[in-house]
Formats: sequence, structure tokens, C-alpha cells
Amino acid sequence: MPKEYMDEYEPLLIKPVKDSKRLKFPNKSLLLAVFAACVGGTFQYGYNISVINSPTMYVQDFINQTWANRYQSDISKDALTLLWSTIVSIFTLGGLVGVSIGGTLSIKLGRKRTLLTNNLFSLMAALLMGLSSSAGLFELLIIGRFLSGINAGIALSVQPLYLGEIAPTALRGAMGMGTSIFITGGILTGQVMGLKEVLGKREYWPILLSTTGIPAILQLLILPWFPESPRYLFIDKGDDEACKKALRQLHGAEDCHAALEDITKEKNNLAGFQAKKPWELFADRSLRWQLLTIILLNMAQQLNGINAIYFYADYVFKQSGIPDDKIPYATVGTGACECITALTCGLLIEYLGRKVLITGGYFLMSICCILFTLTLTFQVVEQTWPVFFLFFLSTLFTQSSRPAAFIISGSVNWLSFFFVGLVFPFIIIGLQQYCFLVFLVVCSLVGLYIFLVVPETKNKTFVEIQNDFQSSKNVKLGNSDGAGTILLSTSI
Repeated sequence: MPKEYMDEYEPLLIKPVKDSKRLKFPNKSLLLAVFAACVGGTFQYGYNISVINSPTMYVQDFINQTWANRYQSDISKDALTLLWSTIVSIFTLGGLVGVSIGGTLSIKLGRKRTLLTNNLFSLMAALLMGLSSSAGLFELLIIGRFLSGINAGIALSVQPLYLGEIAPTALRGAMGMGTSIFITGGILTGQVMGLKEVLGKREYWPILLSTTGIPAILQLLILPWFPESPRYLFIDKGDDEACKKALRQLHGAEDCHAALEDITKEKNNLAGFQAKKPWELFADRSLRWQLLTIILLNMAQQLNGINAIYFYADYVFKQSGIPDDKIPYATVGTGACECITALTCGLLIEYLGRKVLITGGYFLMSICCILFTLTLTFQVVEQTWPVFFLFFLSTLFTQSSRPAAFIISGSVNWLSFFFVGLVFPFIIIGLQQYCFLVFLVVCSLVGLYIFLVVPETKNKTFVEIQNDFQSSKNVKLGNSDGAGTILLSTSI
């Protein structure tokens, strides 16, 4: 470390670092910052996935009526299906656009300002969808869903980045679980809001779709009170004072020394490196295994069968004899199960580690795919489907590579999401009750890959994790001039 930095930070760095492994309750300010980031981010993503299901018939009737008023004839069934599919699926294309620009915005504007700016897309979407019925323009629904997708794409690429960088190393997994918890919470909330007792009646569907603006307003009111990512301030902007102030607010005065040393080590190792572009990651041999890991995990997140379970839920419930008017409540039950599972994983992650949970989750999903196939074959419905998925992308890359990695992972995730929505109906037609055997293969192979290749990231710095990837393959990280070096790391 340069002497001028050492002199300035010596009062903070002389404290022992060994205590940082102890799991302490997070600072209240840190918890509120996580809530503020998630409520206007991944919560909206989950909410927009589920809220569109409830008013399906009402929106289709609106499209039919609008078409008849314009052209004095009823819309054909194929045209209606195409328009409705467009309204639903354009959300994924918007997400692809959002994730493509999210990484760049996070570098230029910062993590916090990007999240705040992102709310403009949500508010515009809420306004357009809320006015669509009174204006008699179903095109506003298409535009609104596209804007909601952009909002979700940016949020899914920037929010985990922000959470991973503001959390102490010992709590990074638990804080990062905010992504999964708020996604499932958003899905459950969207399902509840769509019940007839809330906003699920015919006359309320424009209000229901416009409620996506409420989380955006909450984030705009709360997040400005919390600091920018300390890592971004120190490494990208070179603002030492702002970094120390942010660490004190988020970690407390007593606990900020370990985080500061971690950030300083990472900055020293990245000296002379510029933030990488997505295509540059593919040419960097030192990041090959991390890149392969995030691509496989993001593909598997959409191809593991969970979305297919949501697509197939109505059929399963009908096969079990549940009346049509009770199916929405059964669907809420599945959302509640997933939400409870995410909360449970949040409590277990720092004790069991990321690798154990995510590997076990995929093997458990493999078993569930077998059970689900038997269920469809013999028309017997299981009560619950345990589903695990943990995000730990932000721990696999250092600061210069992290934004580009999120662009790549998000693009793969959204393309896989679009692929599942497009192809799964044809899989059902072709394989019928055996359709989940495809997901069995995916879950088994990904679980095996994680078990054999991916290192545990619990209680490790970003630099230590990158070194683990390289040492596991007997590869040394290369400097820009080709000299092989192993990155220094902080022992915590």
C-alpha cells in the first residue's frame, strides 16, 4: 500500500481482522439500505411476473372490445392470442434491453443513482398501463410492459451489484439473499393483489397493473438517505472520504476497518486496470471459469423447471379436482412456499455456505422433477415443491470485471427466460407428462458442475474467491503485461 494511504488509514488498519468471521447482526442502516434497494428492484421484477396472470380474461376482453370499436368486427382468436402473448412476453425483451444498459449505467452513474434513475421506467409503465382502458389503447399495455421489463433488467443487474458491495464479507451471502427473498415476495404480493377480494375484479384491472409504480415511489423516498457503494466510491471514483463515511454508516465505526482493508487490497491489485467491457471477459483466460459458471447458473435458473411449474400449475390443480374459482388461492399457496423457502435459505446461508445450498438445491430439484413426472403420469398432486436458487454472482468477480459480468449473466438469464416461455408449450405437446425430464437433466448436470468446479465463497473476499478459482485449475492470474501473479488477499 502506498505510504500516503497507509498513514491515512493506519488508525483503521491496525485493528485485528480475525474477528470479522464472527456472524454479527447487521447494522440497522445496512438493513434499511438493503430494503430500499430491493423494494424498488427485484421486488418489482417478481411482482410484474405474477400480477399479469390474474387479469388475463379481463385484458383479453378489453382487447376484443377495442378491436371491435375500431374495425367493427371481432378480433380472430389467433390475433387475440398473438396480442396477449406480446403483452406478456415483451416484458422479457425489455429485460434484455435493461440488462444490456444496466452495467454501463452502474459505472457512469454509480450503483445507487442507477437504481434511482431506473424508477422512471417503472413510473412511466404504471401510468401507461393505468390509462390504457380509459384511453381505449391496448398498445399502451405493450409499451408499459416493455418499460417494466427495462426496469426489471436494470434492477436485476445493478441491485445484486450494490448489495454485494455494501455488505460486510461475513454477511454478504445473507444480504445477497435479499435478491431472492424480494423476488419471491414480489411474486406472492402480485398473486395476492390479483385475488378478487383485493384488486382482482374486472373493473379494477387497470389499477392492478398500475400498482407497479408503488414500489418505485417507495424506493425514491427511502434510498436517497443511504450512501453509494463504498467499493464504487473508493475504487472507481477515488473518493476516499466518501468511502469511509459510507462504511461508517453501513457497517458502524467499529466494523468498517476490515471492509476498508478488503477494498484497499482489491484496489491495489486492480491498479492500472480499467473496467472491462462484456466482450473483453470472453478473451480473459483468467476469468474463463467464473464466466462459464455464471452463464451456466443463469441458464439453469430459467431452465430448472420453476417457471414451467408456474406455467403448468393450472393444469395440475385442475387434475387434482380443485374448482376453477379456487385455483388462484392454490397458486398463492405455491408462491408462499417459495417465499418461505427463500427466507429459510437466508437464515442458513452463512452457516452452511453458498455452495452447499445451491448444490443441494439443484439435486433436490432433480428429485422434484422425477416426482413431478410421476405426479403427471398418475395424476396425483404433491402438496409442495421445494425450490432453491441462490445468487452469488457478485462474489465471483473483482471490481473491474463485475459490471460486465452482470451484463453477460443478465442477458443469458433473460434470453433463457424468453426461450422457456416460447418453447415450453411445444415441449408439453411433444413429451406430455414427461416434459419435466428435460429439466431433470439440466438440474442434475448443473448440480454436478457446481459440486466439482465452483469453490465455496463463504467468509471470503472477492480477491480470495478469484484466487480459489485459479488455484483449483492450477492457473495463475495474468497481469496486463502477461506476468503471472496470484492476487493478494485479506485473511478474514
